[in-house]
This record gives sequence, structure tokens and C-alpha cells, in this order.
Amino acid sequence: MTVKEVDAVVTPPSPVPASVAVTPVAIRGGRRVRLTASRIDPWSAMKVSFLVSVGIGIALVIMVTVLWMLLSGMGVFDQVNTMINKIIGDTATKFDLLDFVGFGRVVSLSVVLAVVNVLLMTALATLAAFLYNICASLVGGIQLTLTDD
Repeated sequence: MTVKEVDAVVTPPSPVPASVAVTPVAIRGGRRVRLTASRIDPWSAMKVSFLVSVGIGIALVIMVTVLWMLLSGMGVFDQVNTMINKIIGDTATKFDLLDFVGFGRVVSLSVVLAVVNVLLMTALATLAAFLYNICASLVGGIQLTLTDD
């Protein structure tokens, strides 16, 4: 027999006995994918951070408003006024805490702080994206392993 004749010989497949059942094998743990975050787009980081910081700013103004109303409803400002007036002891001068922490003044200050917060968070997130891109070009970025469970 030559080599060509050996390659031409076909062996029939062995039949699987009927008593052996073929069952699918379950894969444990799911699929794993290893990814590298090598670049963050600064424009998209700026847009996302702007929206997140606007949401945080709105939540800050609402939180300050609710807190002021809660303290006013509980009578905390009146109690502080009476305590300070007792400490001062002078009846000619009347101290009023609401001259300093009135509702309008507190809410205005919280709006100003929210606007400053929006500007700072947006600028810092954009700067962080630029810095990450510089560092990732040097070391290759962050490697993540994602699983499909």
C-alpha cells in the first residue's frame, strides 16, 4: 500500500449505543471577557458630569429648603432666639436669628453653591478624563474582567 491508498481508506464511524444518552454540559461561571479601558472621551465625560452635577445641585437646593422648613416648623429658630436673648440680657436690643438665616437668604446661598458645584464638578471631571488619557497612553489603561452570569 502506498501513502495515497492509506489516505483513501475511510473508516466507518462507530455507532453510539442506545443506552448512552448525550446530555448538554452546563458551563459554570458564564463567559468571561477581559477588556481594557484605554481612552475616555473628554467631551462625553464633560456632558455626563454636567448632567450628574446639575442633578446633585437640584437635590442640594431641595434638601436645604426641606431642612429649613423642618427646623422652622419645629420651632428651632424661635428657641435659639429666646436663648440668645437670655444670654444677652439687654432688653433694648432684640436679637433675631432670622435676620441672618432667613428662608430667602438660605435658599439663595444654596442656589449659588449649587451653581459653583456644577461648574467645579464639570471642570474637574473633564480634567480627570484628560489626565486619565495621558496616564493610559503611558501604562496601557485599566484592565477589566467582565463575566456573563
